[in-house]
Order: sequence, then structure tokens, then C-alpha cells
Amino acid sequence: MPNPEQASFLGLGIAPNILAALDKLGFKNPTPIQARSIPPALEGKDLIGLAQTGTGKTLAFGVPLVQAALSGKKSLVVLPTRELALQVEEELKKIGAALGVRTALLIGGGSMGEQLRSLRRDPAVTIGTPGRILDHLRQRTVSFREVKVLVLDEADRMLDMGFAPQLKQIMNDVPKERQTMLFSATMPDEIVRMANAYMRLPLRIEMAPPGTAVEKVTQELYFISRPDKPRLLEKLLYEYKGPVLVFSKTKFGAKRIAASLRALGHTAAEIHSNRSLNQRREALDGFKNGRYRILVATDIAARGIDVKGIELVLNYDLPTNPEDYVHRIGRTARAGAVGRAISFATPDERGDVRDIERLIRTALPLSRLPELPPLRPMPRGVRREPDASRRFNSHRPRHFHPGPRPPRKRF
Repeated sequence: MPNPEQASFLGLGIAPNILAALDKLGFKNPTPIQARSIPPALEGKDLIGLAQTGTGKTLAFGVPLVQAALSGKKSLVVLPTRELALQVEEELKKIGAALGVRTALLIGGGSMGEQLRSLRRDPAVTIGTPGRILDHLRQRTVSFREVKVLVLDEADRMLDMGFAPQLKQIMNDVPKERQTMLFSATMPDEIVRMANAYMRLPLRIEMAPPGTAVEKVTQELYFISRPDKPRLLEKLLYEYKGPVLVFSKTKFGAKRIAASLRALGHTAAEIHSNRSLNQRREALDGFKNGRYRILVATDIAARGIDVKGIELVLNYDLPTNPEDYVHRIGRTARAGAVGRAISFATPDERGDVRDIERLIRTALPLSRLPELPPLRPMPRGVRREPDASRRFNSHRPRHFHPGPRPPRKRF
């Protein structure tokens, strides 16, 4: 078994041309999950890779896929979100394009014509999301009869999103005589059952216990009332000068936050399910190249953003699931770097905070609220965050009057 602290990619069984491509791209030393996964993957073994987010899982299966393509084997990679699929294709293209490895990207919202053209070029690696892959299968525009390697990335996320039936259909369409690699941050029972049903004596590679937060992320928590969140966000954004990723629980919240930040003079973009694929791609590309300093996202991006140098991840809203907290803060401190994560919680969310602390097995450091800037008028067309304390009787008409009281009974 290779040393998890492997000093270089040499000695892992990687072909010389791929080693040269990795060196040219600046990949000098493998991460632990890469050092332990690449050799058995190159040998054609089934494996389950468990590692926290931001540890380099894409290259852990990407390098073996490129090497398989050079030996004439076709592969299929299934991922939960469009953003993640786009980024995996981008990583594979960096390594394989110069070596003649063609890819096809099958995702919802993308041009069907462009996808059909890429499929006609007989790609070595097909990358896609479950729904769009099944669309092509139903229309018989793609066939996986020649697929020799199947990769399920972020498998736990796909199950959380309700893709279990689609995954079963896809795996039944791929030849049984294949290599299967499954990568995940957690190991729920559904994945165990899937491994037993569709994998052959998989090698389990676990780099961190499920729920382990990224080591080099400094975490911080503020308890704050909902109406004061915008002012605390404003203050923090002037303290941190680098790229900031802000998470909102809802798409409407993300839109409101991004609009208010632009009104304050910040360059901000948003990613959520109401945005088209081109809009989401433009926002992510703009965040990567510095056009936008702030990206506001829902959990659709919790595992779909791989951007180096994010200084701060800010949980404007706590996630619905504690596991998503780990994936959110993993967007900073990527591949051994350092980063910071700040979370806002309202007083009635103490139970949610305890659930997160129980999962990561540590207490979130609580910070005292600083002096907040004065309340600013909201930009036109943007509603202010409602105060939970004012929601009582909010279902009544504005001019609600209960009417006369019934006469009291006399005894």
C-alpha cells in the first residue's frame, strides 16, 4: 500500500505522458486520497473512496480514467449537479485533451445539439447528471454497452437528492463486467447496499471519519436576530478583502442577498435553481477570474464549487442538513490551504447548531456581536428580511378587525 504522504506522483503506476501533463499543470504531490486510490484504480479494482470535501477526489479517479482511455477503455462518470459535472469535465480536459482523450458532457440546461455532436465524436469519457443521462438513454442517442469503468462521484449527495432510482437504471444499463469506483464524503446505509449489489469486493479507502470538518478551516459562530443579518454581513465583508462565498437556504434569499450587496457597491453574483445554466456558468467563471468578489449560492453549490483561494465561507443561513455544513465550509481551505468559515444562527436555531457540533465532534467558537453599521434602505424591488417576532398573525389581512365580541352569558 503506498504511503499516504507520498512525495510525488512517481511510483503510483501512472503513465509517463500523464505524469508530464500533471507536472505541466502544477500538480507536484498527490493528496492522501489520490496516493491511496490511484494505484488500485489503475489495476482495475472496484473501490469506495471516503474523504472529506476538498481533498482532491476528482484527480483520484480522473487520472485512472485518462489512463484507461489511452488503453482504449470507455468510462462513464455520474455526478449530482451541473456545476460539479462541469468542473469534473474541466479537470479531465486539462489532463487528457493534449493526449487526445475526448469527453462528452450530458447535463440538464445544456444544448442538446452540442451534446449530440460530442457523442458522435465517440468520446472516451462521458460525464453527466442522472436525469440528462437517462434522457439520452430513452432517446437512444447514447449507448453504454462498451463502458468498462463507471464512476459515481458524490454518491451520498445523489441519494440525498432522490436519484436512487435513476442510478439503478444507469447501472443496469452499463455492462456487469466493469470496474466501479464510488466516491463519497459519507457512508450511509444506502451506499452500503448499493456497493453490495453492484460492486465486486470493493476496496474501501477512508481518509477521514464521516462528518470530519476540514482541518485548516477556522470556524466562528454568531447568534443574531434575522433582521440584523444584513448589517453583520456588511461589516464582515469590509473586514475580509478576498473572495467570499455566501450560502443562503433559499433561492429567493440568495437573490435578495446578492441584490443588496450590489446596492452596497460590491461585485456579487448568484447561483441557484432559478438561474439558467449559462447564468450559473457565467457567475462561477466570474467568481473564479475576479469579476465578482462575492458569490451567493444555495446548497446546489455546496459540493459543486472548486475554486482555489476562497478566503471566507459565510453561512448566512444554516443548512437544512448538518452534513451540508461540512461540505459548505469545505469550499475554503482546499487541498491543504487555510481558510475561514463564519455562520449566522438565530436564537431559535440552537438545536441546529448542536446537531452540527455533534456531527463534527467539536463546539463552534461563539463570537460576540460587534457594533453594527446603521440600517440602510433596501434597493428598489428587494424586500427586507422579515423579523420572525412580527410573523404572528401575519396571515391576517392588514386591516383585520376581529369584529364585535359576542355577548357574555349571564348566569
